[in-house]
Amino acid sequence: MINIIWVGMLVIGVIVGGMSGRIEQVTAAALQASEAAVSLSFKLIGVMSLWLGIMKIADKSGVIRLCTWLIRPLTRWLFPSIPKDHPALGAIMMLLSANALGLGNAATPLGLKAMQELQKLNMDKETASDAMCTLLALTTAGFTLIPATVIALRSAAGSLGPTEIVATTLMASLTANCAVILCDKCCQRFFGDRGRH
Repeated sequence: MINIIWVGMLVIGVIVGGMSGRIEQVTAAALQASEAAVSLSFKLIGVMSLWLGIMKIADKSGVIRLCTWLIRPLTRWLFPSIPKDHPALGAIMMLLSANALGLGNAATPLGLKAMQELQKLNMDKETASDAMCTLLALTTAGFTLIPATVIALRSAAGSLGPTEIVATTLMASLTANCAVILCDKCCQRFFGDRGRH
């Protein structure tokens, strides 16, 4: 469905550009967007490689297993359908850790890895499981303990107090996560699968 929407938007843009005599601007915008996409991809390669490498090292050294054991009561409550010691719990923990540190770009490959692990447990491959919906909701709300990326951007822009946003970011993300968890648990309890998909 999303592919159809994107194609529709592109076709409408080209038609409107052609009818208004601005087809050259449409072509220039398409080329600029393509160049920006490639540039962004190269910028993200380093961060993604770093965090995937850290995740692999943590997995091999047993750190993920230890941390998963420490936060097991929380993860068991949030993700009751995931078996104990499943790799999905480790991937979820790394994802939530990256979000907590405000490393949004680094969280992307970790989120994909977590979803791949959850898909292995999913009986209906065409529909998101409860655990997938919960993870997506938590990731979207994005609990942030230290907004490292925003602090770095503010510092690079010359802000005199780049860390002033920490308290407000913490409160906003904590409130958002509490609301998301409450809604998620209510949907699971009162509507079951029908309320989740």
